[in-house]
Amino acid sequence: MITPLKKFVIRRELIMQKILFVEDEPTLQKTLSLALTQEGYDIQNALDGEIGLKLAREIKPDLILLDLILPKMDGFEVLEELKKDDDLKDIPVIVLTNLESSQDIERALALGANTYLVKANYDLKEVIEKVKENIK
Repeated sequence: MITPLKKFVIRRELIMQKILFVEDEPTLQKTLSLALTQEGYDIQNALDGEIGLKLAREIKPDLILLDLILPKMDGFEVLEELKKDDDLKDIPVIVLTNLESSQDIERALALGANTYLVKANYDLKEVIEKVKENIK
């Protein structure tokens, strides 16, 4: 027999939205992941672009937070591969990076990023609000 509490837990797990966070800075990854988990999101992390792309294909997240400066495969390459894949091309991507040149911003948006955030210009609360605005 399923108690009302178990029903709630089962339903909540079924509706949790998945976010893939591709970030090579462990402290930021841990801090933002914890904050998003507290907001009710299921967070998967990747420390480099190759793992990020592999995880995106495996879990098909509802949103991807993507740094651009990454080992093995940079964020631009990841974004390009995501948008070429019919199964992944519609997943919203928020670029969260330290790169702030207009050329980098234009390139990321042209490749299909939905939002471009420069880490130094946004606090944790603002990043979470951008996630909420962009997630399906």
